[in-house]
Amino acid sequence: MNTIRFWRPAAALAIGGASLFGALAAHAIYNPPIHMANGIEYMSGGIGSDEAALMKTVSPRWPATFEFAVKDRNDKNGGDFAAGISVTVRDASGHEVLSHVSADGPFMVARLDPGRYEVEATLAGQTLKQEVEVQAGMPAKTLFVWPAGTDTTSAHS
Repeated sequence: MNTIRFWRPAAALAIGGASLFGALAAHAIYNPPIHMANGIEYMSGGIGSDEAALMKTVSPRWPATFEFAVKDRNDKNGGDFAAGISVTVRDASGHEVLSHVSADGPFMVARLDPGRYEVEATLAGQTLKQEVEVQAGMPAKTLFVWPAGTDTTSAHS
């Protein structure tokens, strides 16, 4: 038996497979961790285009999605993504179901039970509040936009 005929293709296959695996790993999308507070699962992220695309893809599978931005002075219709947001969610009775959790990117998803909630989002000492209604099988999306000039450099308190 000619072992050279066997080893050359096997070596080429091994090298090619390792190269392919390395290329796939280099393009892997980071999946932000799922956290839990008071029995409520939540995930935040969206820093970078790949992670933002991932968060937009998974958000319909979560009952509530919060998006955070700072109004851009030069763009009348849009804003810049914001991160480092402190988020508090209260149920209809006023009980905090999420208390000052950190949204580490411009998107946050949460597994909230159906019901009405008040959501507070704080960036650089400025708090925005919105009412959110979560209905079974119908994901709720809420956008928080701070005014242009909000100092995002002091967002991490």
